Amino acid sequence: MREFEDIFSELQADMISICMEYVEDRADKVYVYASCEEGIISSSFFYLINNKYVKSHKLNDALENGEERYDVSTERGFMVLDIINENTEKIKVLCKEYERDMPTEMKLIYDVKSGNFKAEYKYDLVYTNDDIKTAHHIANEWFEELKNNNL
Repeated sequence: MREFEDIFSELQADMISICMEYVEDRADKVYVYASCEEGIISSSFFYLINNKYVKSHKLNDALENGEERYDVSTERGFMVLDIINENTEKIKVLCKEYERDMPTEMKLIYDVKSGNFKAEYKYDLVYTNDDIKTAHHIANEWFEELKNNNL
């Protein structure tokens, strides 16, 4: 019987995999933000390409001269988000089944060149107890933080 950790890892790997497919395997790093709080599931994904941090719909802003353009159609973007959200839902079900705490926040980072994968989890409420912030705000803050620290 497959264990909790194996299934949990597979679902996260699938999130990275769909993001790699979206970017046609042409990225230096992949970042996935997945949130599950008070029944709300939300996600976001972005990339590091040519030393530039770019949101998924802005991939072409990172291209160097002559590089093939990315297909950043809205349909493709929503397809990726749907899969990330479905996998977050599956993780939620998995945690319940194995009586584990479900992370309220997952930050996944995949370094394409080295193959290193890193994940950060939070288990406390991140935004539902905030009057203004949504999961989108938090994902955006992470993006800006990475972008600003990329000296």
